[in-house]
Amino acid sequence: MPTTPPARAARPRAARPRANAARPRAAVAGLAALGVAVGLAAPAGAVTPETLFPAQGNPGYDVRHYDVRLAYAPATNHVAAVATLRATAPDRLASFHLDLSGLTVSAVTVDGRPATWTRRGHELVVTPRRAVDGDFTAAVRYAGVPREHTDADGSTEGWVRTHDGATALGEPVGAMTWLPSDNTPADKATYAFHLRVPRGFQAAANGDLVRRATHAGHTTWDWRATDPMSTYLATVSFGHFDVHRSATTSVDGSRIPIWSFVDPTSKPTTRARALLPKVIAFEEKRFGAYPLTSAGMIVDDADVGYALETQTRPFYPGGLDTPTLVHEMAHQWYGDSVTLTDWHDIWLAEGFATYAEWLWDGAHGGRTPARHFDALDAKPADDALWHPAPTEFTDSADLFGAPEYNRGAMTLQVLRERVGAAHFARILRAWAAEHRHGSVRTADFVALAERVSGQDLGTLFHDWLRLDGKPAGY
Repeated sequence: MPTTPPARAARPRAARPRANAARPRAAVAGLAALGVAVGLAAPAGAVTPETLFPAQGNPGYDVRHYDVRLAYAPATNHVAAVATLRATAPDRLASFHLDLSGLTVSAVTVDGRPATWTRRGHELVVTPRRAVDGDFTAAVRYAGVPREHTDADGSTEGWVRTHDGATALGEPVGAMTWLPSDNTPADKATYAFHLRVPRGFQAAANGDLVRRATHAGHTTWDWRATDPMSTYLATVSFGHFDVHRSATTSVDGSRIPIWSFVDPTSKPTTRARALLPKVIAFEEKRFGAYPLTSAGMIVDDADVGYALETQTRPFYPGGLDTPTLVHEMAHQWYGDSVTLTDWHDIWLAEGFATYAEWLWDGAHGGRTPARHFDALDAKPADDALWHPAPTEFTDSADLFGAPEYNRGAMTLQVLRERVGAAHFARILRAWAAEHRHGSVRTADFVALAERVSGQDLGTLFHDWLRLDGKPAGY
């Protein structure tokens, strides 16, 4: 999400897990200093429980693909949809649950056979005729008016109404307001969206536009997201948009299509849209080739007070400044392609995207990362920047606080000064390349930084990520 964060209402604002390579002795020592247990990895295909939102998601299965057929009526904000999930259960499941808040379910099938279901809070508990074991398919037919969701910090997400439609914003748990899903960041899947709207309306989503067809007064927009994506990054957006299509060339020579959907009542985006390819090129030089199949933006009047790194097509609420564009596009590498496994590691997204702002600023006549660090480091010991530590918060209201953004970025600057600019550049690029489309934890980043630099960095990461209060001696 965008720039400097006090509260989310004005917050700064984003594949499968790889098997860890054998860690050198120094890396294991560093992990121990960080307080991380070194043990066996979870079984292949398993999704570990999320610690900040333990009621979200189901670790018993792993969704591989979502196919979403959704018809939207802008006048009434009503949806009628069928979501089909292809998933894998490592162990036999007599029942399983999906996250779905509100809406009316009319039918559920598992492997083509009718299944029974019950509602328990935001959980849709499904009991198939036969227990699932290995690959299975579940389809949910549902309808109604999706709801907004209010987070612990008072901010709004979920299905957000606009003046002529709606936009779905999912971070951290809002996807459950419109999509039955395994709503945890560790479970990444591919997506297909088939979005039906009255003729004259537009429908945006993640990925690539593969087809658009009008029949009997309605238009269906077919989008395909082939890069694995967490549910919190999925979006659909409906309204009267100006649609802008262009392309840019990646550093690896591939073509990156750009689709942007802009509410004509919003502030002009001509400059931001022209800047987008330059931002991609700037970040490619530092992070490696753009990791996704397309790019763009959704600019709409959803009144939420923040931008969001919805995959391939970030959402911006009206006006769009350069730092926010740089921040949300950096998330396409760090947060979207390389995704946190657990919300307690959100600094791996927000700290990196904030640091990208610092890099851009320093390269364009502004403050260097070192000067950004010094300005923050001058804050007194009782400042909110130092409490709680970036990975140690226990209240979800602190998920988008200054420690995760600014102290997270400061951690990267301290790392840069410790290991040197050359090693630091290698670490940033290796992090994006080795974990492309994967799910990660802080321990994975510590291990990589130690491997690349050859140093024991456990104390550094402990002080900056786990120690409550202002670190000393840096």
